[in-house]
Amino acid sequence: MAKVPAAAVAASGLVGGYGIARWTGKRPLGGVALAAAGSAAAYEWNRQAGARAATGLTVAYVAAFAGSHALAKKVGAWPAVFTVAGGVAAASWAVTRCSAR
Repeated sequence: MAKVPAAAVAASGLVGGYGIARWTGKRPLGGVALAAAGSAAAYEWNRQAGARAATGLTVAYVAAFAGSHALAKKVGAWPAVFTVAGGVAAASWAVTRCSAR
């Protein structure tokens, strides 16, 4: 089975969590998706780059979620979600790529 990169899992968690919350009208359901993807990504970050990197990336993931709310007031909801998802994915890719060397 092909392995999905942690960067893709984290970005999908942010986008999918928002999408689920928006389309179902149930914010807690979106939160479950967000938390599940974040947990899976954190596990992979820890496995690939160690506990310090996993902690930093997990903090970035939660900060991106929180920051998307403020950013949405300026650029709109979907652009904000895609922006923070891209930022988390880029950070994840950079950290796990550098530690793989």
